[in-house]
Amino acid sequence: MTSPDTGPGDIAAAGLPEVVDTVAVARLYGAPLFQMPQDLYIPPDALEIFLEAFEGPLDLLLYLIRKQNFNILDIPLADVTRQYLSYVDQIRTTNLELASEYLLMAAMLIEIKSRMLLPPKKTEEGQEPEDPRAELVRRLLEYEQMKMAAAKLDQLPLLGRDFLRAQVYIEQSLKPRFPDVSVNELREAWLDILKRAKLTQHHKITREELSVREHMSMVLRTLQGRRFVEFQDLFEPTRGPQVLVVTFIAMLELSRERLIEVTQAEAFAPIYVRLAYQPA
Repeated sequence: MTSPDTGPGDIAAAGLPEVVDTVAVARLYGAPLFQMPQDLYIPPDALEIFLEAFEGPLDLLLYLIRKQNFNILDIPLADVTRQYLSYVDQIRTTNLELASEYLLMAAMLIEIKSRMLLPPKKTEEGQEPEDPRAELVRRLLEYEQMKMAAAKLDQLPLLGRDFLRAQVYIEQSLKPRFPDVSVNELREAWLDILKRAKLTQHHKITREELSVREHMSMVLRTLQGRRFVEFQDLFEPTRGPQVLVVTFIAMLELSRERLIEVTQAEAFAPIYVRLAYQPA
């Protein structure tokens, strides 16, 4: 408080504002401001208030339906359309480009309502026509399902938002640190080795010495003490075609020297081989 004897000059010298009984409306750079400047210009869009934030026309329509507990399968289009248009009128005054998307949905609602007022016409097959609201209901249900799934995903813990990855640096000066090798690098190294092996592979051809006389003795030992042996039992297919050929030549040589007999009872009957009869 100042005394009655204090003059304006003393107040200015003390650095106090001349008006002390008026409440300051604002502060400018720390100094009190007791009245608004006469030349202050405030743009019309300096202050905007958004009551609800919607992500599109379907989001707004679903909000109006769920807020009033309407049955989504039986939407009262008259009430919903009226509330929808009132919201569109509000955003048209501030953002015409944003309102264009909502106007398209409003036109669709009005079209559906007009189709419901007309008498239904049966299809060419004589069936009842589909409810004009059916397509809109399908779109709303699909959008609500995706919105709920997105909300559940947003509730999952997120790296950088809900938790951070722990990073600990341990210096290992005594133990050498070798570079990490991935599975793909090992695979590429193995394929490179196989490629080089194909370029340097060797093919060795060997020749097996087969004796006709030796196989003649083998055939005679097989027939020794037996009345006869079926022709195919004298061959060993597992030893390869070379042994089969030499065994056949040995049999022909034994037959030429009359040491074995090859007999057949009738045409297409099995062929038998036995030792030739030697008179005493």
